[in-house]
Formats: sequence, C-alpha cells, structure tokens
Amino acid sequence: MESDAARPAITLGPVDVPKAPDVLARELRERILNGELREGAALPAERELVKQTQMSRATVREALRILEVQNLVRVKAGRAGGAFVQRPSTASMANSVTTLIRGRQIKLADLMETREALEPFCAELAAAKRTEAELAALDRANEAIADPGAELSKFLQANLDWHVGVAIASHNELLIGFMTALSQAIYMGTENAAFIDDSVRAVTARAHKSITKAIRDQDAEAAGRRMRRHVHSYASAVLKVDQRDSITVDD
Repeated sequence: MESDAARPAITLGPVDVPKAPDVLARELRERILNGELREGAALPAERELVKQTQMSRATVREALRILEVQNLVRVKAGRAGGAFVQRPSTASMANSVTTLIRGRQIKLADLMETREALEPFCAELAAAKRTEAELAALDRANEAIADPGAELSKFLQANLDWHVGVAIASHNELLIGFMTALSQAIYMGTENAAFIDDSVRAVTARAHKSITKAIRDQDAEAAGRRMRRHVHSYASAVLKVDQRDSITVDD
C-alpha cells in the first residue's frame, strides 16, 4: 500500500459555485443570443418559470432583473405584461461604450485617435451603401451646420448628427455603435466656444459638404481620403487648445 508520504501534495483553492440566478440568466441569455428565443417573444410567466426550473420565485425574479439590465429582456407591467425578449442593438452597444469612456475617463486625444482610425472607413462604406434617405439626413445636418446664427449647442448637435449619419449610411452595426458613442463623447469634449469660432464652423461646413458629395457620387476613395483629412485636422486643432486628460459625458 502506498504510504501517505509518497502521495503528491495537492492544494485546492475555494471553488466558485455560480449563484442560481446567474445560472438561469446565463441559460436564457444563450437562448436569446443564438436565436432560439425570438425578438419580441414573451417569456413564460414568472409562476411558470418557477415551476419549470424548480427554482424559487426570488431566483427567477433576480435572473430576469439581470437580463433586463443587460437589455436582453424588457419587463412590462399590467395584465398584458411580462418579460419580452429583445436582441442587442446598436443603442445598447453605444451605451456600453459610453459607460467605458466615462468609467475609464478616456482621454480626448484617445477618442480623436479612435475616430481617425474608424471614420474614414465608415465614409468609404457609406459611399458604397448609402440610400437616398440617408443622403437626405446628411444634407439636413449640413444645412444646420452651415447656419451662421446657430447657437454652439445646435452646431455641435448638427455635427454629431452628421457624423453618426455617415456611420448609419455604412450599414455596419458595429461601426454605428462605436461611432455613436464616440461622437457623443467628442460632442461633450469639444463644447468650447473659444475654439469653435466662425472660422472653425466654416471649415467644418465645407469639409462635410465635400465628403457628402463623395458619398453621394459613390466615390469611396475620395470619401475616405476627405474624411481622413477632415478628422485629423479637426483633432489637431482641438488638442492644441484643449489639453484635458479626460472628458465628462453627461447621462
């Protein structure tokens, strides 16, 4: 018989056992993400979930709360209420990126670098995929940007609408989510009347119209090149007058 002294010494740490609500939430989340549970489908009533899973009512409620926070179900009150499946959207992705920007206090320079990396490709895709409705949205934003009497907040909102509009015209959901969050953060980080004067507004208006023309003409090479020049020049100008390490993004 092997002696105790000959046995190898094995040390085991604490075993992390997932909590029951996490287990149920994970199973439901997987069924939502793989398409088994369709968008808009009603989950079984709370009482039925308790019966099916043999879990407590408190466990079921907590699992649904987890999924609601993750924007995978929406809960409606009333007789026709319940928990309904919703798939992840570009809006929920943008919210997650915005949370990261705020939580990590991302530098304005880093936001500008990220936009320089992504937005020229958005413009190239937009030139290939844009619709007439998307071109009309870009035109409306351009008109608002070119208004010399617009307040700073209205100019910045129109600028944001145009940049997000280019991303939407790319028809790439990941890029739309990223660019929505980035554009909102840059909006908050560049709300500086000392920088955005009449000259900056005029340059921005001209650049946007030029890029929009390339997108309308379906000239992807020109759209990407003009967007790259525009966002790089804008970033360089902003960072010369604004050396903050991070920005504040309001709720």
